[in-house]
Amino acid sequence: MNNNLSFPSARSGAALPVTVLGAGKIGRTIAAMLQDSGDYAVTVVDRYRDALDALPAGVSTRVADPSERQACMEALAGAAAVINALPFHAAVPVATVAAELGVHYFDLTEDVAATRAIRALAADARAVLMPQCGLAPGFIGVVGHDLAQRFLRGGGQLLDLRMRVGALPRYPNNALKYNLTWSTEGLINEYCNPCEAIVDGRRVEVPALEGLESFALDGIEYEAFHTSGGLGTLPETLAGRARHVDYKSIRYPGHCAVIKLLLDDLRLRERRDWLREIFDSAIPLTEQDVVVVFASATGHTAGEDGRLGPLTQASFSARIGGADGEHGHLNAIQLTTAAGVCAALDMVIAGQLPQRGFVRQEDMRLEAFLANRFGRHYTCHPLQEALA
Repeated sequence: MNNNLSFPSARSGAALPVTVLGAGKIGRTIAAMLQDSGDYAVTVVDRYRDALDALPAGVSTRVADPSERQACMEALAGAAAVINALPFHAAVPVATVAAELGVHYFDLTEDVAATRAIRALAADARAVLMPQCGLAPGFIGVVGHDLAQRFLRGGGQLLDLRMRVGALPRYPNNALKYNLTWSTEGLINEYCNPCEAIVDGRRVEVPALEGLESFALDGIEYEAFHTSGGLGTLPETLAGRARHVDYKSIRYPGHCAVIKLLLDDLRLRERRDWLREIFDSAIPLTEQDVVVVFASATGHTAGEDGRLGPLTQASFSARIGGADGEHGHLNAIQLTTAAGVCAALDMVIAGQLPQRGFVRQEDMRLEAFLANRFGRHYTCHPLQEALA
């Protein structure tokens, strides 16, 4: 199996104009994936020229602050779609402009309030508004829904659906056993905001950092605990149809205790700006990471006679490493996050998803997602290949 990246073209004709907002690591990866496919003409907008200079040849650039309304209007003019790779607090302002202009909108936000606001905007939208298109929320929602449907089809019974995701350093060497691999603001948001779940058949909110559990996968010990936003819209989709649904972030053992010390005992939960400065200055970045995805569902499938079968479990697991390509090395979180949102865009443009209004991650079939030229990166870069 080849672990080098390639983004083949799947369509012919004029390239579709797409605007990417934000030229950070994820934004640059999205732009490269789309541009290399040959089917998209990509323009990236960012406040900083230095960030834009790091983009591959062929990608158009524009220096502007896309979080400002007028600059956003100008950036989206003439675009068929926009991918918002800005921090979560820019989600609703950009989605509002996209809805007004009739431009398909995609983002990576984990923020539950922002997603609810975007859904309200989509009621009369002329184009697609599809937030939460990354890894978690994003791909894990596609996996979770697929597992759920294995039991719900034909009148079966879904009991429990548990989803676990972690973007982890391969060589942790600090007390947190963690390195920064993506947005510090997004990470803090997940650790501080309440988490949605289904408990005993009812939609509830549970505190972040609670529900600590330990488990082993492929011989490696992990812990997992509740974090905000990972379920996307699944609590609503599965309300009244499952006994228990939850999402937890995967970390190495001991991480949760240190985070609780910082947030609760030192009261940094009340000073997120301080916490962000501490994380950014004290926790090193890493290019050597692994994305761990694990989901399991239990329930009873329905037989041809309508009777429920025996209690059964179905699971999905993956450990995905980084990869090298013509634009340099992509770490695992860059690869998986960018692949998720690019696949969502691709499937909308190909007519595999609704063409207007609010679109959920669970509207994508897992089989179709993994067959997509971008989605396939979830299956062709296992960690053992990255280490070879």
